[in-house]
Amino acid sequence: MNNKRIIAIGGGEIKNRETLEIDRFIAEEAKKAAGERRACGLFVPTASHDCMPYYNTFHKVYTGIYGLKTDVALTVNREIDLEKLRSKFEKADFIYVGGGNTVFMIEHWRGTGLLEIIKEAYERGVLLAGLSAGAICWFEDMYSDSVVEGDYSMYKGLGWVKGKISPHYNERMLDFDRIVLYNRDCAWGVENDAALEIVDGEPVRSISGGGKVYRLDAKDGELKKTVF
Repeated sequence: MNNKRIIAIGGGEIKNRETLEIDRFIAEEAKKAAGERRACGLFVPTASHDCMPYYNTFHKVYTGIYGLKTDVALTVNREIDLEKLRSKFEKADFIYVGGGNTVFMIEHWRGTGLLEIIKEAYERGVLLAGLSAGAICWFEDMYSDSVVEGDYSMYKGLGWVKGKISPHYNERMLDFDRIVLYNRDCAWGVENDAALEIVDGEPVRSISGGGKVYRLDAKDGELKKTVF
């Protein structure tokens, strides 16, 4: 049985090549999964309302630099053929979920049936990767400004991974730390150009091109912060 894996990237502009070390890791994992075939990455841009320039950037990195095939799953403001969509997921060696509005993305996935297809791929052991919205959606609770831009709050995620998480932690550290301390919680803070690898629901290591992943623990009423 294949492990269920997630690579949660805290942030960084893929168009500016800010996450290349993490992208390289993902591409190599996809090539291992593909074996003799040419590996294929499927981009899911729901959180950006299917922004095509975002997909084009993804394609330039993963095809232009790493030699993979790419495809895109477009589902916003259009008729959806679920079987055709499912076939794209079945051909993918990894799935990359882009950034944007996390709350919209989760609601859209649930409403269209896309969530079921993503879950099927995850259960088969297809690597899920994602940046910002695509990193935090898998967790129980996520720190996001999805409803009002610039107004950060905690929102419910999919709950596939236990705990709270903040992306762009280097930009949101003080406010997120206060929330964790106030609630006496444990949480994850993932900086830009850093990623948390999760296997079968358990965080196992960090992957970095320069940023850091922090484990926050305030259960004793005092915030303890360690680099993971």
